[in-house]
Amino acid sequence: MPDLSLLPALDALLTEASVVRAARKIGLSPSAMSRTLDRLRTTTGDPLLVRAGRGLVLTPRAEALRDRVHRATHDIVSLLQPDGETLDLGSLARTFAIRANDGFVEVAGARLVAIARAAAPGVRLHFVPKFDKDARLLREGAVDLEIGVLGASGPEIRVQALFRDRFVGVVRRDHPLLEVPITPESYGACEHVAASRRGVRSGPVDDALARLGLSREVIVVVPSFAAALAVAAGSDLVALLPQSFVVARAAASLAPPFAMFELPLSLAGITVSQMWHPRLDADASHRWLRGLVLNATSTSSKAAEP
Repeated sequence: MPDLSLLPALDALLTEASVVRAARKIGLSPSAMSRTLDRLRTTTGDPLLVRAGRGLVLTPRAEALRDRVHRATHDIVSLLQPDGETLDLGSLARTFAIRANDGFVEVAGARLVAIARAAAPGVRLHFVPKFDKDARLLREGAVDLEIGVLGASGPEIRVQALFRDRFVGVVRRDHPLLEVPITPESYGACEHVAASRRGVRSGPVDDALARLGLSREVIVVVPSFAAALAVAAGSDLVALLPQSFVVARAAASLAPPFAMFELPLSLAGITVSQMWHPRLDADASHRWLRGLVLNATSTSSKAAEP
């Protein structure tokens, strides 16, 4: 097997075309570099550098190798150094897979893309639909980052809180529910649309109603927040949605066809987090991505505060 320790010397020799300058570049004596050149000639089966007047010139074989050797040397050195010392955002070319629901993409996606493009034009973001809270895709490396409310993800998964959110009610702008003070009774008496990727009709709001001896009727189940908002805005149904999502949708329209109201029930807030596998802890580009997501969601946290 070739001695890979010769690679830095070969790179220096092919770059400098001088034994003395190459020796100085990597901290060897000229005599040691001369002996290394002899070893490289034996290994490659080519003279590499030949005399031309008072200097040396590269052979055709050496010319063909120069750029490839330089890239290979750079890659090997990068592997053996801490990532934080070698990360160059300007030349970073990587696609990150981020598993998140449509609500997060609408709330923070545009800002996340804008910041990423400004800092690292070669980075691509691939948002992967989130249908459950299984950490399998993180463990298998199919996704780099997951955004959402912490579930049964496994003890090894790293978690960082991004922002606090809460649920609010949403109806069409001229809904009769808005004409009187909203009570648990009037809220429960309405017909509802539920957003659930798994088709679940009930949740914490139903538990809160049950504690008061009340219930609600869910007559439509849709797979996304966007669909629930559209149904509520165009019908008499009431939707239950994260405040950050509703605020983002309202800000995108001069006259949104829906209105948001405070729930007449006591519901716990939710914490939206980013999650990743510990094998990526020390990866410099992944650390940068996590910081990017934290930055992009900072405005979302303010919008979701009561």
